[in-house]
This record gives sequence, structure tokens and C-alpha cells, in this order.
Amino acid sequence: MTYPVIPELYGIVAQRLLDEIGGKNYYSGSFSFDYGSKECRFIASLIIYRHTERFPEGDFDRIEDVVPVWWEFHTFDAEGEHPNDFSFSELKHYLF
Repeated sequence: MTYPVIPELYGIVAQRLLDEIGGKNYYSGSFSFDYGSKECRFIASLIIYRHTERFPEGDFDRIEDVVPVWWEFHTFDAEGEHPNDFSFSELKHYLF
């Protein structure tokens, strides 16, 4: 059975990923967290494209695009790993 990745879970992954990326233009790493009865692990190498927006009160550097070189999303529980329907394209909707 495929574990469904719901919007709330995408939001958690996106926030954790944005925290990990910080001001970098390249990210390579992983993080794990518990979600209900599941342990989730995200692994990725990503190129981060940024755009500087200029305002009277100062410049703002925002992420314009995230291009995956490699990514994996794993879901585990007491019985082991379960396939899931995680989509990086869907994750991108939560990053910008």
C-alpha cells in the first residue's frame, strides 16, 4: 500500500527544507522527523535560484526556483519502510 503524502506533510517538509537552505544557493543534505506514527526522511541535492527584489526599505533576496539534482523521501513505521506518493513538483508549491 502506498502511503499518501497530504498537504500538511508537504508543508512540514517545505518549512524544514527552507530552514536548512537558509541563504545558500546549493543544498545537499538530509533531515528526519516524526509525523504521527511515521518517521519521515528527506534527502536531496538541490540548486537554488534566487532573485533580488529592490524596495525603498531595502533589498529582499527571494527563492525563485529550486531544481533537484537528486531527491528521496522515505516513510517508515514499526513494520519498516512504506512506498509513498511524494512529488517534488508538489513540494515546490509550498516553497515559494
